[in-house]
Amino acid sequence: MADQGSVRQRKKRGTTPAVGSDEDVFSKAITRNQKSTGPVAPKGYNLGHSIGLSVVTLLAFFTRFYKISHPNEVVFDEVHFGKFASFYLQRTYFFDVHPPFGKLLFALMGWFVGFDGDFKFDNIGDSYIDNRVPYVAFRTMPALLGSLTVPVVYMTMWESGYSLPAALLAAGLVLFDNAHVAQTRLILLDATLIFSMACSILAYVRFYKMRHAPFSRKWWKWLLLTGVALSCVISTKYVGVFTFVTIGTAVAIDLWGLLDVNTGLTLQEFGYHFGARIVGLIVVPFCFYLFWFQVHFAILYRSGTGDDFMTPAFQETLADNMMTLSSVNINYYDTITLRHKDTKAYLHSHVAKYPLRYDDGRISSQGQQVTGYPHNDTNNQWIILPAANLAEKKTGLGVKNGDVVRLHHVITDTILLSHDVASPYYPTNQEFTTVDQETALNRINDTLFEIKIEGARGGADFKTMAGQFKLIHFPSKVAMWTHTKPLPEWGFKQQEINGNKNVQQTSNLWFVEDITSLQDNDPRNDKTPKVVKTLPFLVKYFELQRAMFHHNNALTSSHPYASHPIQWPYLLRGVSFWTKNDTREQIYFLGNPVGWWLASSLLAVFAGIIGADQVTKRRGVDALDFRTRSKLYNSTGYFFIAWATHYIAFFVMGRQLFLHHYLPAHLASSLVTGALLDFVFNSEGQDETVPDHVKAAQSGKKPAVRTLTGVLPSSPSAPNSANSLSWIVAGVILAAVLGGFLFFAPLTYGSPGLSVEQILQRKWLGYDLHFAK
Repeated sequence: MADQGSVRQRKKRGTTPAVGSDEDVFSKAITRNQKSTGPVAPKGYNLGHSIGLSVVTLLAFFTRFYKISHPNEVVFDEVHFGKFASFYLQRTYFFDVHPPFGKLLFALMGWFVGFDGDFKFDNIGDSYIDNRVPYVAFRTMPALLGSLTVPVVYMTMWESGYSLPAALLAAGLVLFDNAHVAQTRLILLDATLIFSMACSILAYVRFYKMRHAPFSRKWWKWLLLTGVALSCVISTKYVGVFTFVTIGTAVAIDLWGLLDVNTGLTLQEFGYHFGARIVGLIVVPFCFYLFWFQVHFAILYRSGTGDDFMTPAFQETLADNMMTLSSVNINYYDTITLRHKDTKAYLHSHVAKYPLRYDDGRISSQGQQVTGYPHNDTNNQWIILPAANLAEKKTGLGVKNGDVVRLHHVITDTILLSHDVASPYYPTNQEFTTVDQETALNRINDTLFEIKIEGARGGADFKTMAGQFKLIHFPSKVAMWTHTKPLPEWGFKQQEINGNKNVQQTSNLWFVEDITSLQDNDPRNDKTPKVVKTLPFLVKYFELQRAMFHHNNALTSSHPYASHPIQWPYLLRGVSFWTKNDTREQIYFLGNPVGWWLASSLLAVFAGIIGADQVTKRRGVDALDFRTRSKLYNSTGYFFIAWATHYIAFFVMGRQLFLHHYLPAHLASSLVTGALLDFVFNSEGQDETVPDHVKAAQSGKKPAVRTLTGVLPSSPSAPNSANSLSWIVAGVILAAVLGGFLFFAPLTYGSPGLSVEQILQRKWLGYDLHFAK
């Protein structure tokens, strides 16, 4: 409706009484506009919704907390997120690809109940009872959030102006969905993610409903609450960025509408709107996001399992870190052992040669093999030499970051060399071999390697353990690298060593484990107590971010229960969470087929309706009244965008994907389903009442005030009233959904155990259930 800019324009034209200040005029205009938005919802309308909200909330708590103590064993990914809570409580550093917010909630719950973190959730099936773990308290956190998600879905429909049957249907699809129940009653992160996503959608609906009172207290409140909810989404899992895209799309369309000259906003006033959204939806979420990482670093101050993922500089900020406590400066002519950071294989060589031809017909140099070997023996020992052949051996000279060195293999008296010959497994990577001393003199350049210590300044000391480095072949600029695929019998099943052209890969990192030639009287044995160092927060934050993104993208290995996005809407594959052979009980993660297939079908129906409406409009047939079309595009379209943004992006991901990744999109599809129920059964028919700004646009006149619209649930002038047919359809659908939920409930709750015949009855699409024989 009106805003300050448009009121001022009307005042100048004489259509607004020149009484009081501009602020008074604006306040009165806002009051009039708010009063003129439509009739107040009848008491029965609000009473019905209040009762409906209460019912779905009670049922949500019952379905999520029912048998929450069963099973009393570690289930599926509880091995990860329960373990992380234990690490938090023991203050030991760990590494995970997800941001810390959701895991901190579990740690908080463990702290509340006095859990000491001694139990490490190592294996699926480990007993909670035998180890005295307060697992019910841990599961209460996601169950609470999962329960609250259902009323949030209901309130989203209510606040968007939908009828009682539509709100019940949308909430019921989430309430009685087996996948939502199973995933939100175990020690997993998805309950936090989905609840935060639902709150983001609801908060933005409430914010948008305040668009006629911009910059008021409530307008700011709902804008900032939207930002806080978005922060919780992205601070739980990085797929929360899809919720940002949903809200961002709605904001962009809203701002595009505000930019229209017919709104009466000056460019300065538009800038205020734009800046407010930047602050509320970007700056505030990012600050909260950083805050959780600050809490993460503050709690985890002791050395732990995550040390290996971080640079030595980071590890020096952790108390009790063995790598930094035992580090020793390396001098030229020291005999050292080098180890690969990721695979822990030693740099190794032996007298055996590469074969003349490999299996694919390529020819090797037939040089001495250089391999990665998992065990420590004398063939792993190398002497680090300066680049120049010095007539006089100078001991005590320290190796520095950026030095160019040579490596002498002790046992075979050869020099490490790399050259332009393809490696055994990688035709694009260079072969590593060793040559005798005379050949090395003639090919001196091919034996030169630069030491580049990760995260260190030029000239920094090269140390054992703490100095993770890349060994760069000086002439060709490839990095020494290895991988886990074993060589054939001719290579004794050891790892291939080759030159990687992608120098930036973190898998190129090595470290010196030991100086085997260090004498007892060497002054380097006199270790002074190491002081725990500090790093600026942003340095630690960016290092952790790089590691998280790298390892998240590296999750590409196959998994027996992984699935593809195209399978999710049709519920073609589930995940086995837990089994117990004695009682034939199992938890199989699977959605409610009735609800999923209905919601997926109606997504296609919605797209068809939009397409048909566009075609008929092009042919001059206006089949929909203004209010119905506005709600179809703005409100239902908003929910459809939420579904698309939370689903389509998974098609371009290369990492492991599972059915639970579809749960946020399924929630959005439930909102679309409820909205379409109103569209089909509760449309008010042809309504010739067209808003003034539309009439003005049709006539070519410029209105004084234009109602601001966008892709978001619009506030209808009157709440929808449900006819009897919509009640019948909603009741039939919910009854069918409830039946599907109860039918698959034994697989959701892991109880009771089922007979072979009962299991076969539930293999609707060939689900790989246990105990089917």
